[in-house]
Amino acid sequence: MSASTIELYWGSGSTPAWRALLGLHHKGLPYTSRLLSFSARETRSEAFLAINPRGKVPALVHGELRLNESLAILAYLDALQPTPPLFGHGPAEVGQVWRWIMEYESHGGPTFSNLARPLLFGAAPEPGALDVTVPAVVEELDRLSAAVAENGALVGGQRSAADIVWYCGLRFLERALTRPAAEAHGFGLWPLLDRWPGLARWAAVVESTPGFADTVPPHWLEGTAPLTVALR
Repeated sequence: MSASTIELYWGSGSTPAWRALLGLHHKGLPYTSRLLSFSARETRSEAFLAINPRGKVPALVHGELRLNESLAILAYLDALQPTPPLFGHGPAEVGQVWRWIMEYESHGGPTFSNLARPLLFGAAPEPGALDVTVPAVVEELDRLSAAVAENGALVGGQRSAADIVWYCGLRFLERALTRPAAEAHGFGLWPLLDRWPGLARWAAVVESTPGFADTVPPHWLEGTAPLTVALR
């Protein structure tokens, strides 16, 4: 199958979709962008449900292949074009990349979401719940900062799927911390690089992905208190 036939269906603000976009740009693979509108319920259209019956982004179409789930897409892209790798060189690095991805899926991501989702979507948490969540967020960011301190990347000193996964999750947290609802709490977490300056070099590794600016969720760069393209 020719790489030129790749189509990626994605939505602005979906961090799993952002992972897939960064994977394509990391590989330098040409693709056709299919940006779907959540507000217009395009992910629930018959046409899209024929591609992914779960109605979620991202979804990749490549010839006869229909593939959803961001990690499956990243693994597919790595097999399709092994260089530059997304999952490391050799068994040890492959294992470490997957370890960091699963640590995000099991620990970092849920912790970030516990703080970010109430701030972004107005869900009313239990009284004091956010204050309890903050120490857990700090612990995850301390761990991430320590892990990248030596080599500037999580595994092997080079950008990998692990860095992409953590980076997208961290930017989701950053967006939540810039919302008006966060100001009243005074969490002391943002700007993130003021408290964790060691993450700056690591963020730059992900942000050096060719065409990175084109992958940033477009609506995050607009409106009130827009994010910058790069982590701050």
